[in-house]
Amino acid sequence: MAVEAQATARGVRTSAQKAGLVCNLFRNKSVNEAIAILQFTRKTIARDLGKVLRSAVANIQQSEGFGGDIERLFVSACYANQGPSQKRVRPAPMGRAYRVVKRSAHLTVQVAERPLKIARVAAKPAGDTGRQPRADTAQPRGKADTGPSRKARKAKD
Repeated sequence: MAVEAQATARGVRTSAQKAGLVCNLFRNKSVNEAIAILQFTRKTIARDLGKVLRSAVANIQQSEGFGGDIERLFVSACYANQGPSQKRVRPAPMGRAYRVVKRSAHLTVQVAERPLKIARVAAKPAGDTGRQPRADTAQPRGKADTGPSRKARKAKD
């Protein structure tokens, strides 16, 4: 059974759409590769996602059943949900007012442990597929032999 852990940062001052763009960069990558991607991503939200990712790794290290090998960890899910929006008013010409929406997001990163790869005990030879050709249906590839054509049957009558 694979061990999983997650971390969430709520109310981060960015839009969920901007955070989702960065989440797409490192989803389903190993943890070390994801940290490297976030370190060199030129987006402000990458710093916050890096914190959440490191928190998820710390959470999985504290959970029972963790093997202890960080190299086997990968980002199983990363998403940004929309949080509460602050509505503000900006003065506009001729006594009017424009509405400004200051968005926030909830960032969630889920980390899981890859299962161990177990080597097969008895491997088959490279050319052997294990299937024997059937003698009764040995037709050459192409059109199947369905009998005489319609013209040949009419000529026979």
